[in-house]
Amino acid sequence: MMEVSASSVSLREFGCEQTLLSRPDGSASFVQGDTSVMAGVYGPAEVKVSKEIYDRATLEVLIQPKVGLPGVRERSQEQCVRETCEAALLLSLHPRSSLTLILQVLHDDGSLLGCCLNAACMALMDAGLSMSCLFCGVSCAITADGRIITDPTAAQEKESRALMTFAIDSTERRVIMSSTKGSFSVHELQQCIAVSQKASEKIFHFYRDSVRRRYSKNL
Repeated sequence: MMEVSASSVSLREFGCEQTLLSRPDGSASFVQGDTSVMAGVYGPAEVKVSKEIYDRATLEVLIQPKVGLPGVRERSQEQCVRETCEAALLLSLHPRSSLTLILQVLHDDGSLLGCCLNAACMALMDAGLSMSCLFCGVSCAITADGRIITDPTAAQEKESRALMTFAIDSTERRVIMSSTKGSFSVHELQQCIAVSQKASEKIFHFYRDSVRRRYSKNL
């Protein structure tokens, strides 16, 4: 594994608020710079017979863009979020039931998939669902001259030759999902994974602080 110093990892400011919505069983908003996403979790609830799985819960993920109807991009992002959540959730505890995660994009200024993953994790925590680990999303862009930018803005994404998003687990810092676009070498991929694993430490630290602040207010 490559050694990456914490000072070389730059992330935009985070913001998070849980239990924003009254109707979902869990909800959260997550902000990274000017990118913000609202997440709501419904369930475990009754599932349609056609979607029923006898030994675990059925997880459905829906991403709503800020304007217009969901398209191919949203469908691809939904699959990435669903695969990540399925890897972390203990779905076998809720057989023949359904879980629905709805993500509403409020503003997109880059690193949207990473922000969706972070909002999803905070909403699942708020819903009190059993998980084997927490997860976070980290996006990286590779510029034309080979520099790696973590948590890129929309302008930086447009100028980059490759864009990657990784879902990292909280226990062993393993990559549990990856989404890549553009051209890059194997070495650059390994560098981006190492940088993302280092960046995940900052995000998990923010998770802990956010939850600690919330419950210290409630006590």
